[in-house]
Amino acid sequence: MENKLFIHNTLSRKKELFEPLNPPLVGMYVCGPTVYGDAHLGHTRPAITFDLIFRYLQHLGYKVRYVRNITDVGHLENDADEGEDKIAKKARLEQLEPMEVVQYFTDRYHANMDQLNTKHPSIEPRASGHIIEQIEMVKKILDAGYAYEKNGSVYFDIEKYSRSHRYGILSGRKIEDLLNYTRQLEGQDEKKSSFDFALWKKATPEHIMKWPSPWSIGYPGWHLECSAMGTKYLGEYFDIHGGGMDLLFPHHESEIAQSVAANGKEPVKYWIHNNMITINGQKMGKSLNNAVSLNELFSGQHDLLEKAYSPMTIRFFILQAHYRSTLDFSNEALQASEKGFGKLMSAMETLEKLKPAAQSTVNIEELEKNCYDAMNDDFNSPVLISHLFEGVRIINSVNDGKESLNEKDLILLKKIFNEFVFDILGLTFEGKSGRQDDLLASLIDSILEIRQEAKANNDYATSDKIRDELNKLKIRVKDTKDGAEWSMED
Repeated sequence: MENKLFIHNTLSRKKELFEPLNPPLVGMYVCGPTVYGDAHLGHTRPAITFDLIFRYLQHLGYKVRYVRNITDVGHLENDADEGEDKIAKKARLEQLEPMEVVQYFTDRYHANMDQLNTKHPSIEPRASGHIIEQIEMVKKILDAGYAYEKNGSVYFDIEKYSRSHRYGILSGRKIEDLLNYTRQLEGQDEKKSSFDFALWKKATPEHIMKWPSPWSIGYPGWHLECSAMGTKYLGEYFDIHGGGMDLLFPHHESEIAQSVAANGKEPVKYWIHNNMITINGQKMGKSLNNAVSLNELFSGQHDLLEKAYSPMTIRFFILQAHYRSTLDFSNEALQASEKGFGKLMSAMETLEKLKPAAQSTVNIEELEKNCYDAMNDDFNSPVLISHLFEGVRIINSVNDGKESLNEKDLILLKKIFNEFVFDILGLTFEGKSGRQDDLLASLIDSILEIRQEAKANNDYATSDKIRDELNKLKIRVKDTKDGAEWSMED
């Protein structure tokens, strides 16, 4: 089956046919977390979005070098050039070394990502481990004339850059509007314009994380790390760069400017941005007390949560919306996702029990084509899921004897579900939650065995009584050709 993948490129603002620069190798860089707190829903969407892209590109046969950085230095409060480093602030408040904070929250982030079944990136560099590369890039930008040094700090000169290049090419911002506004604010600090951004900052005496440079003892600006590490591991021009929509401006816009100034070329062919997650229609924020961490979601320990939700429920919830659309979190939405995920997994268990017939009454090849068409249309996971639920309908209909599949189509249907549910969507079966659930399942299975013996002995009164008593306990029993199946009602 020929697959032509089209992706929405933020740079061109349209869907483009994906043509890798150096096939079969694809270079993909994704902005990872700043590790000064637990991962929350905002971290989860880009992690799952780019895991989906990683998985599908590999499924198509590409070798993907997936780089996802860890920001452990240079990211100041409010994403500005002034203020305290977020990790250094956490270290000061907790009376820890900054790298203790980094290691602790990096470990917790990795644990959460494993729970969500995201694949590990090929390379996961840290900003603090690439200070030399960042200093060298600052030198190149200075040599090219697009930066200036002031009191030991180095700033990118946006106005000068914009005389020969377009700052705002990714976001659509007009430099004239930015400069007209910022001229009113001149004199507030040492920058020529408040929209100039720091490449290197001179550290104050109390600043904890700092390194020697040709300009001062200091630390790199936040935007610089991705440009330096992307160039180091993927080259001066690579295939895909992405992250959350909140990074589009100024972070990714500044990355483009830095790379053009240092290397003389735009750094990325395809820019991909996932949209935001809102909570009950509101933007997430600690000040609103609605920033729900993954650990709180998994435990149910947050005022906004009615119950705990499993990692696969969260993953399924995120995949049910296209990555470029806004996704609104609510208990109702999560509970609907929980039911939908349960139905999908139940159907996959049923699929393994189906027996082939002499002929098929449904077109499974068309189902496969529809699944590929969805993913080839800018990784459209919600449409893919809708097609998989058509497969669920087919599975249940065949199980009920209303439709049939020959051996070839049954094998193809199993292949479709294994590849698209497990390999591409990255969903997994979730085990019973604890010993009590295991005991309950074993007990019900034993009761149903007794019921089968009663039926075999034509003792239908006992058989019906067992079924009715289980129904009172919201345990639904369904007779099949090979015995009986049961499920818990919500």
